[in-house]
Amino acid sequence: MSIAFRDSERSTVGLEWEVQIVDPKTLKLGHNAKWILAEVRRRGCSLVKGEMHQNMLEFVSRKRVSVAECAADMEEAIDAALPYAEELGVGFSGGGSHPFAHPSDQPVSETARYRELVERTRYWGRQMVIFGTHVHVGVEDRRKVAPIHNFLSAKIGHLLGISAASPYWDDVDTGYADNRAMMFQQLPTAGLPMHLNSWGDLERIAGDLVDVGAIREYNEIRWDVRPSPGFGTIEVRACDSATNLAEIRAIAAFVHALVETASRELDAGRPLLSLPFHLLETNKWRGARYGAHAELVESADGECAPLAETLPDLLAWIEPAAEFLGCAEDLAAVPELIASPAADRLRAAAGPDGDLKAVAAHALAEFNAGRPIQPDPIGADPTAENP
Repeated sequence: MSIAFRDSERSTVGLEWEVQIVDPKTLKLGHNAKWILAEVRRRGCSLVKGEMHQNMLEFVSRKRVSVAECAADMEEAIDAALPYAEELGVGFSGGGSHPFAHPSDQPVSETARYRELVERTRYWGRQMVIFGTHVHVGVEDRRKVAPIHNFLSAKIGHLLGISAASPYWDDVDTGYADNRAMMFQQLPTAGLPMHLNSWGDLERIAGDLVDVGAIREYNEIRWDVRPSPGFGTIEVRACDSATNLAEIRAIAAFVHALVETASRELDAGRPLLSLPFHLLETNKWRGARYGAHAELVESADGECAPLAETLPDLLAWIEPAAEFLGCAEDLAAVPELIASPAADRLRAAAGPDGDLKAVAAHALAEFNAGRPIQPDPIGADPTAENP
């Protein structure tokens, strides 16, 4: 199967933010997407898209050169959609899951693509009431795609650690910081990426999947990290939906600087980190289970260390790229994602009584404020030891 990789300028950036539609009075998910979309489209805004369920929208940026420009597009999308949402008595919220929504109560969007997905995948397809952040970064040379893809795959645990925001699912505290990561991988061709030695490997994998009827087109490969040929980008899909604009900026800056740094390493003839699949599995599980408190595999030799200890050196390594890209200020906010993680804040909001409406209210408040809000006290308990 031949797959063309669209020409792209180096290290352009794009952002996709899947958000929840929430009734601020009941704190339940609202099913208003098609009405909001109709009004937004009527006014000519292209930055708001429909998604799998009627309880969600996707805010998308234009192709940009900086995270700040992407963030401005997010604000434009919110400003375009929020007035119509408020007319319907709903607002928007972030986080990778809603704390008490029952998946069976959530209507699927009226498109053939999503109806067919649910019909095919049945129980697991109906569970996909989850919300993510996707970051695209342009790659100027197709020969770089495979090593950058493998490098980012080795950082999935880190990406989950800084973005985890889905500890609750269907009225239950799952014990995971990022339950969305565990849910989404139940879909066929979703989850951990395959290792790529070259672009030809991707073409062979996609061709095999088409030949056996597993997919009909390339975009049905839903890996946590994947090349996006139609945009000429690497797409990082592992992260939960951020609970607020400030933190999505930090997450996007982290990804943007990682890719530019990786590209610089390749230009200098230096190899990039790549981990065998079983260690990718270990890192993903630990990132999902423990979030910011995870101990992650840092090398193919099996060297492990807590994310909180290795993150400063990683940030220092990619900081020159962030300075060049104009996102150093946003990257500087990443340590706070570890010091006060979103998953911990959501658990703290529940209080000793496990009040899940308070969790939903807290997520809604953070989205409206555009920044993290600290519950009093911060009370997440990452007591179980890493295996």
